[in-house]
Amino acid sequence: MNAPTDVLDLVRDGADLIVPIRNGEPHTVIDALEAHADRLTGVRIHQMDPARERPYINGKYPGRLTHVSYYLGPGCRQAYWNGTCELVPAHFSEVPLLLREYTRHSLVLAASTMPDEHGYFSLGTNADYAAALIGEVPFFLEANPCMPRTFGQNQIHVSQVAGWCVADYPLQETMPAVPDDRDTRIAELVAERVPDGACLQIGVGRIPDALLAELAGHRDLGVHTEAMSDGVMHLAEQGVVTGARKKLHRDKHVATFCIGTRRFFDWLDGNASVAMLPVDWVNDPRVVAREPAMMSINATSEVDLMGQAASETIAGRYWSGSGGQADFARGAMYSDGGRAFLVTHAATGDGTSRIKVQLGRATPVTTLKNTVDHVVTEYGIAELRGRSISQRAAALIAIAHPDHRDRLTYDARHAGLLH
Repeated sequence: MNAPTDVLDLVRDGADLIVPIRNGEPHTVIDALEAHADRLTGVRIHQMDPARERPYINGKYPGRLTHVSYYLGPGCRQAYWNGTCELVPAHFSEVPLLLREYTRHSLVLAASTMPDEHGYFSLGTNADYAAALIGEVPFFLEANPCMPRTFGQNQIHVSQVAGWCVADYPLQETMPAVPDDRDTRIAELVAERVPDGACLQIGVGRIPDALLAELAGHRDLGVHTEAMSDGVMHLAEQGVVTGARKKLHRDKHVATFCIGTRRFFDWLDGNASVAMLPVDWVNDPRVVAREPAMMSINATSEVDLMGQAASETIAGRYWSGSGGQADFARGAMYSDGGRAFLVTHAATGDGTSRIKVQLGRATPVTTLKNTVDHVVTEYGIAELRGRSISQRAAALIAIAHPDHRDRLTYDARHAGLLH
């Protein structure tokens, strides 16, 4: 066992350090790097969705310690806008590949459980891209008694780590979101299309939480998802989520990272029904496609009348990243009986339509029009797969906010999208 500062002996000039998502971040180890940044040169930390803002992310140590993000979140969003961190566009499934091929992947810094009686640490709430590098890259672990012990492919033996330290602090909690009437209506519309025995990939937030609540009357649902949270726990406790009809990891709830409340973390601890697996397997569209009746549900921020979905920007400014949206939409396309849903409110808080005639010039497309299956607002479901441009435009206008339908129809005709 080491002190957090012992990590400095393992960090060379120009090193690329890999840190997991959210609660996979070892706070005391990153604290040590920041406190001794004057000893570092050209060191980069690669991470999706940091748990919190940090001085180094905000550019306090230029040329010494900098941040590279693969998905913007609250911990680095403002820093990206300020120009003090980098953003790499990436499908979540491909992040391990990018780290292997385009970085030195010098060292993984990760939070973990304490070692068990057999000498194994668990990465707890995480597998993500870090677990994909076990056996390939040295690890320095921060063992935390508050971290739940999970199973799957996120265990690492004490003989495989370059060093480890102990820290005792509570995990960051993410409280369940409170849905509004629009969220509930969208959830009802999607739940009607989810058959018993389906396998779910569902995100985190107000609409996903509302949908999980709406599924309480279903039977034998499975879970194969990137992010798992309290809603899955509640359905598992009710006997709704069993995984009994899954093809892969039958009877297991599969995820690649977890966020939620302390109660959820306690439920995860020692729970053999949960399998935490690396993201390059969980999110691989070819793997997703092997699950029958795969239901992919993800949020988007804008959809144009051809069906292109922009899910990373708000008002033309980057807000997040691609994540696994396209991974699962593509996988659900090839699943036997699979469906993919992109969900959004019909209008923003200031009344701007989220259904657009065309996306703005600076707006990146997250999910291609050829892949988008269903688009859902509180006004209905637009089925796009196999439909012409004109049919798509008509279907999307029908689920737009009523205040915008006439204008969308007029502009669509002038743009040649609607006959």
